[in-house]
Amino acid sequence: MTDDDTKRAAFGRGAVWLVALAALLVTGVFAATASAAAPTLSVSPTSGTPGQTVVATGSGFPGRTALVFTWDGAPAQSPSARTRRNGTFVVTLTLPQLSAGQHGLGVTAGSAHGSALVQFNSVSPTPSSTPTASPTRTPSPTASASSTPVPPPTATPLVTPTAVGPTPGGCSVLPADNIWNTRVDTLPVSASSASYVASMGTSTGLHPDFGTVYNGAPNGIPLVVVPGSQPRVPVSFTYVDESDPGPYPVPGSAPIEGGPSSTGDRHVLVVDSGACTLYELYAAYPNVDGSWSAGSGAVFPLASDALRPAGWTSADAAGLPILPGLVRYDEVAAGQISHALRFTAALTQKAYVWPARHDASSNTSITLPPMGTRVRLKAGVDISHFSAANQVILRALKTYGMLLADNGSNWFVSGAPDPRWNDSDLAALHQIVGSNLEVVDESSLMIDSNSGQARTP
Repeated sequence: MTDDDTKRAAFGRGAVWLVALAALLVTGVFAATASAAAPTLSVSPTSGTPGQTVVATGSGFPGRTALVFTWDGAPAQSPSARTRRNGTFVVTLTLPQLSAGQHGLGVTAGSAHGSALVQFNSVSPTPSSTPTASPTRTPSPTASASSTPVPPPTATPLVTPTAVGPTPGGCSVLPADNIWNTRVDTLPVSASSASYVASMGTSTGLHPDFGTVYNGAPNGIPLVVVPGSQPRVPVSFTYVDESDPGPYPVPGSAPIEGGPSSTGDRHVLVVDSGACTLYELYAAYPNVDGSWSAGSGAVFPLASDALRPAGWTSADAAGLPILPGLVRYDEVAAGQISHALRFTAALTQKAYVWPARHDASSNTSITLPPMGTRVRLKAGVDISHFSAANQVILRALKTYGMLLADNGSNWFVSGAPDPRWNDSDLAALHQIVGSNLEVVDESSLMIDSNSGQARTP
């Protein structure tokens, strides 16, 4: 065989191997594509009447991503939640007031979408009344169903939520130089302000996600103050790797966001007045032995500026404490709120900015706000026609703004429940819409990325 023949033979064998390798790669691509589970949504039962609850179950969605539900394409009033790490979810929904017949339930998580049909049966011509300010609970990591104990019977007596003034239990809520307590009224507008505000809705109104009572439970995120002698109890966590270990001083009957039968976020907030330490739980369930089970938990010494480790969640998706951002009745009654507020958005970026420590999205679009985004009410917005109470809230939004801390409905502002709230008056805050708000650049206030201490603007 000549040298040329040898070369041709070697080339021929190489070509055969290349063709075989290409075939294997193509087969692998198609096999991988075929094996990737398409998003699915199922509902049980598949029929019911308005007001009845159904269970929506999904799989094949991005992991740990916020869920957005719709009925016939319109946004649904639903407890905010997100997928588990494996892309599945189980969410209880209340059927809305829709006409008899089939209606489409849709769910979106990131870029994935699923749908299912539900048969609505005939209803009474006079639906029961619903409070004007209907809250949507905000999400953080969702505990798996297998790790969630059965809630106690509704009849279990609850500790009365503590009125949350400027110093709950005599404790200041974080140092005066903390970013939560720092003015942002003189800071420059962020270059991303227009796109972020547009993503949350320029015509969408501000919604107070707090008040007196809703669905038989205090409306808002409750807090209980306990003495330093409060017994510590064990707490088990679903996301143990990002939770502060127990024991926590949580009473067995501590108030739970949404009430003991809630299918929402079930936040529990406790201030130990002896040590001035804040304990916060997400997806919290009491156990019969006095211990608690929760999705995640975080401990915040209220005299410290320390942030959580980078990349860690808390009882909130952004890895921030919840209490510092609540609208509290006693502060409003005193005429001044001297801290930023907490709010939610339906779609967020897979990113976080200081002081946030954690993101809760798979969407990388830079037109969406990252966790920790600071928003304020524009200085020129006329608030003189609002009630005295609402003016206190709106002045705080002009001076201190609000921090994006969780996924949920757009422009939902968090607060503590209190029987003294006037729900009808709070509803007037809907008149403030997205176009009245702007995103600020607070990066100049950061002293240390691992600390909440802020420079004086």
